[in-house]
Amino acid sequence: MKFCSNCGATVAYKVPEGDSLPRYVCDACTTIHYQNPRMIVGCVPLWEDKVLLCKRAIEPRHGLWTVPAGFMENGETLDAGAARETLEEACARVEISSLYAVYSIPHVNQVYLLFLAKLLDLNFSAGSETLEARLFREDEVPWDQLAFATVRNTLTHYFSDRARKHFGFHVGTIARPPAR
Repeated sequence: MKFCSNCGATVAYKVPEGDSLPRYVCDACTTIHYQNPRMIVGCVPLWEDKVLLCKRAIEPRHGLWTVPAGFMENGETLDAGAARETLEEACARVEISSLYAVYSIPHVNQVYLLFLAKLLDLNFSAGSETLEARLFREDEVPWDQLAFATVRNTLTHYFSDRARKHFGFHVGTIARPPAR
């Protein structure tokens, strides 16, 4: 950040008085520009014993599989965002049920919030950010082609919970992958 979005003056990166972390602070109007993690909302759409996954048509992780999820919009609730992302990515209508998993991903400043959801019908297809949308049984999930650790962890928890017939709430942190 170089300029203040409030007045247009230059900003300095410093610890504001009374704070403990460096922030962008306007040299002219003293506005503090906080930068906070981005919220990613999505769901695990379910139909009988299958989950709906989307093959990504965009970066990052083009061509790999994920659950429908994306950035939450201003003025939107968590569940409305998850339903919207599912409609955009898989052209699927869902009934959102419970919040199922929350993952902190500090190295990319993101927080994932994933719900369980019921597909309302089988009228789904690839949206504009998706190459293919498909239902998978547990033994069909392309585990080695999943786009994100959040997806792998959530699906692992889901199938384990389903086998135990007890669905818990899952919280975790995704660490930075090791350098190659």
